[in-house]
Amino acid sequence: MSSVEKSFRKGEIIMKEGDVGKSFFKLLEGKAGVYADYAKKNPFRLGFLNAGEFFGEMAILEESPRSATIVAETAVTVAEIPENEMTKYFRENPDQIIELMKHLGNRIQTMAADYAESQVLLKQLKDSDEAKKKSLFSKIKKHIDTYNVNKNKMNEPDGKALRAEFDKLKDDKTGDIKNYARGTFIFKEGKIENCMYILHNGNVSLVSDFRTKEEAKLKDYEAVSFFGEMGIISGEPRAATAIVESGSATVETVSPEDLQELIKTCPEKIELILRHMSYRLRKLNIDFVNACKEITETYHGY
Repeated sequence: MSSVEKSFRKGEIIMKEGDVGKSFFKLLEGKAGVYADYAKKNPFRLGFLNAGEFFGEMAILEESPRSATIVAETAVTVAEIPENEMTKYFRENPDQIIELMKHLGNRIQTMAADYAESQVLLKQLKDSDEAKKKSLFSKIKKHIDTYNVNKNKMNEPDGKALRAEFDKLKDDKTGDIKNYARGTFIFKEGKIENCMYILHNGNVSLVSDFRTKEEAKLKDYEAVSFFGEMGIISGEPRAATAIVESGSATVETVSPEDLQELIKTCPEKIELILRHMSYRLRKLNIDFVNACKEITETYHGY
């Protein structure tokens, strides 16, 4: 058996902030709270988890300490999946690969929205007079609280290490791999595609409002990189256009069906895709906390 069901009474701790993660969980029944500084007098509640949601996965995907404490808010039942049983769990439950990716994707979207809000607030504060700054206090306080809770957890993730590990697998011949010439579109803004991509060789740029007055380059990808995963997760239209910038590029297309096959033929690739999403989430969190730090240190007096 790749997972074990466990039950917790209301108020019991399921996992503790700072512990070394050796397993991750899926909440089967009940509701759980996510807390920072739970051992202190006034713990900070970051949010809630409901039935069907995963938690604790980042600690094993990135081999980092637990970033929060999870507490049962009601009677709770969870499935605990040990780190060394992860591949077996996904082989037995291939549909859960997409579910975990959706979970990470939703957190990425939420964090991206929080980060965008922090950038807007910073601009408002910088452009405002003293009276206007005071009127923005409630928004400022939210970001001060976020910074104070997270200021000691800002460990920069290592993207180079992730790319190096995937480089060992890029010639495993398990995917739908094609070569694209310079200037070729990998996908276009507004198009709906149920797939993601892995850049094996070359360079690809992500551009919004391509060939309009508002055109803006959002990101440059170099080998080895993962991109476009929101196509699998959300089913929403592409938010940007991906175009080949180098002389050529080798790109692998990965569909939901491919993910279920990969867990049988190349589980290491599945793990790296999940690690990529965890890395992206942690990097976003660090950028957000840095923005909160600037707000805190510059405008704390308001």
